[in-house]
Amino acid sequence: MATLPTDALVASVRAGQVRAIARAITLVESSLPERLRLLEQAFPHTGHAFKVGITGAPGAGKSTLTYQLLPHLIALGYRVAVLAVDPTSPFSGGAILGDRIRFDEALQGVYIRSLASRGSVGGLSRAVPSAIRVLESAGFNLILIETVGAGQLQVDVRYVADTVVLVLVPEAGDVIQAMKAGIIEIADLYVVNKADREGAKRMRLDLRNALELGGKPKGWNPPILLTEAPNGKGVEELVQHIQEHHRYQHDSGEWELRRLQQTEWELQSLVHDTLERQARDLTRTLFAPETLQQIVQGAVNPFPLLSEWLRSQGNG
Repeated sequence: MATLPTDALVASVRAGQVRAIARAITLVESSLPERLRLLEQAFPHTGHAFKVGITGAPGAGKSTLTYQLLPHLIALGYRVAVLAVDPTSPFSGGAILGDRIRFDEALQGVYIRSLASRGSVGGLSRAVPSAIRVLESAGFNLILIETVGAGQLQVDVRYVADTVVLVLVPEAGDVIQAMKAGIIEIADLYVVNKADREGAKRMRLDLRNALELGGKPKGWNPPILLTEAPNGKGVEELVQHIQEHHRYQHDSGEWELRRLQQTEWELQSLVHDTLERQARDLTRTLFAPETLQQIVQGAVNPFPLLSEWLRSQGNG
């Protein structure tokens, strides 16, 4: 990546230059020290976007649903960007949105970026909060975040999105009880996609029962919607409920609470990345290849070495 002073890069991002936006996101994905300088300079222009997370199991139709949401959101006056957290995202070559020429012609002004999850088990890339700040600096005021196919523990989207949409399919009815303690509790809106399939209405009833048994917090009563993403059926209703939840958050004060949680998670992620790199370097220092070989052979016990190092740090 060619070097460019971060102040000049931020200025280009602020001007809406697509290449600059791409370069800035690439920088904040990296471990280069300049990324913090860029975030520092971008910070005054951030914090205003409405962020909607689209999550759910692989094959639930998240990408198609995201695609169908875009024209509705544009018609409402939003400047929309999409972050697709998946190294094989359809936004960059998949079956649904693979025709980029047609996509660009149909949805001018939408910025789409794929982010690698880089081994994160939470369904997101840790770079998502920083990428959001870049997009906010560029003037985007609604950001859709599509997660990696989500399972019970992949709930990190809750810490970057203001509204979380959980996408399910009729065949998922048997796993609702197993999911109750995880991802099913984080959503603000529930979508039973592929509703033309048998069992969709039953799925909606089972989901409502599961939510009631799980003791969903009172205040916002999450709707359960039926959609058929390929033909756009139910998408307009989904947009209406997304807006309704947005208004509810501001009226109830939940907006401020979520922003506090999001900021804490963002800073923890940045600190975690830094400490993780330092831990890797330290491990290589404490346990050189020849030492590792001796450990494998049973000639060296590694735990006294760790204990000694911890004591030297005042943690022993």
